[in-house]
Amino acid sequence: MPEYLAPGVYTEEIATGPVPIEGVSTSTAGMAGMTERGPATVRLITSAREFERWYGNPVDPRVSYLPYAVQGFFDNGGRRVFVARVTRPNAAPSIVALPGGAGGGLNLEAIGDGNLDGRLFARVVEPSRRDPAQPSRPDPARFRLQVIFYSEAPPAPLVDPFSRAQLRNPQRREPDAVEDFDDLSTDPTSSSYVLTVLQNAHLVTATAPAGQPNRVDWTAFAGGADGDAVMTLDAFMGAESPPRGVTGLAQIDEISLLCVPDEVNEALPQAVRDGIRTALVVQCEDLRDRFAVLQVDGKQADAGAINPPLTTSYAAIYYPWLRVLNPRTSDTLLVPPGGHVTGIYAGTDIARGVHKAPANVDIRGIVLRDLPGDRKPLEFIVNRRQQDILNPRGINVCRDFRADRRGIRVWGARTLSADAQWKYVNVRRLFIWAEESIDEGLQWVVFEPNNEATWDRVRRSIVNFLTSVWRSGALLGTRPEEAFFVRCDRTTMSQQEIDTGQLVCYIGLAAVRPAEFVILRYSHKTSDTVA
Repeated sequence: MPEYLAPGVYTEEIATGPVPIEGVSTSTAGMAGMTERGPATVRLITSAREFERWYGNPVDPRVSYLPYAVQGFFDNGGRRVFVARVTRPNAAPSIVALPGGAGGGLNLEAIGDGNLDGRLFARVVEPSRRDPAQPSRPDPARFRLQVIFYSEAPPAPLVDPFSRAQLRNPQRREPDAVEDFDDLSTDPTSSSYVLTVLQNAHLVTATAPAGQPNRVDWTAFAGGADGDAVMTLDAFMGAESPPRGVTGLAQIDEISLLCVPDEVNEALPQAVRDGIRTALVVQCEDLRDRFAVLQVDGKQADAGAINPPLTTSYAAIYYPWLRVLNPRTSDTLLVPPGGHVTGIYAGTDIARGVHKAPANVDIRGIVLRDLPGDRKPLEFIVNRRQQDILNPRGINVCRDFRADRRGIRVWGARTLSADAQWKYVNVRRLFIWAEESIDEGLQWVVFEPNNEATWDRVRRSIVNFLTSVWRSGALLGTRPEEAFFVRCDRTTMSQQEIDTGQLVCYIGLAAVRPAEFVILRYSHKTSDTVA
């Protein structure tokens, strides 16, 4: 009760109605893998261009399929993906020390481990800001730092790519990435303090203390290392804090879709690939707020020999691989379908809702015509007879319907569950979404009085939320009573449960199943046939 000490009129607001429950996002993905460069901690990426700025150009697919998966995700409607860059054991960043005056100098370090030696350069030149005391000269307390990166090492010695006099030099190379920081200061109280400004850089960071550097020409970074030749599962898994690798993705509550395209990369040891796949499923089952998109290994020409790698309702698997353009070689290559399919999940959620099965959708961002050398858009063409074998096993297929002018589509929406209740992807994901939304929407209940008034507010909050879900078409039934039920009263909890602080609520949902088999029955009709 409020305490009143002086006479007067007081106004109080009392919360008695149901607390609104908002649906959580279902279209945010999490992916992990090796990249050309970039930060090791998990980072949110919202476009293919942003991925390129942070992580560089696509790498050799024998290193990682992640860049191709991210591109496929955005091509197919995805908007948000948390990326966890992984590196090999004992990798180290490239560094450079830019000399300065007495007690000065600036130590720079490439963002993230990896050997960028001879590809990453920095220089210090005069700032644009003028000396307040002598406007005819640059401000001696400021400097300009320029950083350039090349995906492939340029000829040595480096030809200044900014010099007009060198534009026709055959040794000149255009950088793949450039960052230019003007009017920097070594004063920690300045808004242009070098350590603060470089916190937003994509290529390098500076380490304290930061002294005033001399004017120096292009200087190559050195001392970087890509690490051991063999990738380990521990390196791929990463850590919780700071969030790195697959384990780091578990710390991001916003993620609802998981995909690691290198779970089928032949360049990785089989034990690492199996461990990645298991870790994805375990994470989804433990957290119960996300769903894994898995992939069948490449080169599986015999569809009848393909079997599910495990059993779970928190994952689906897709076959075969897809052909995409390779920007590294201007040719094409086959990539696992996970990134593209994850984008279809996200795009379908945004356009239709999580209750819509992510299937019968065109796959974008792939080669759509046959090329010389029997290079087709799909690694293998799957016909109906073969899918008759794969579908009951829970293997979702990418099918070629170009002959029917329907393009190339995802043609399957089954989980890897042996339980018929959880057979369909959209049913499992609808329950994940509803459970997570209600869980987050009822956090206010913790430590509230465990009595009829609280139970009533809980019931009304959930009923209001599920009514809106039913109206969106996600639940069966012509009336809310046919679509769901919510019970939270003395029939759902015993006195002992109440005494031990438990509030128990029963919720039932009638989820919409996809029309997987559309059957049209025909018969002969004669003039005397009764309709």
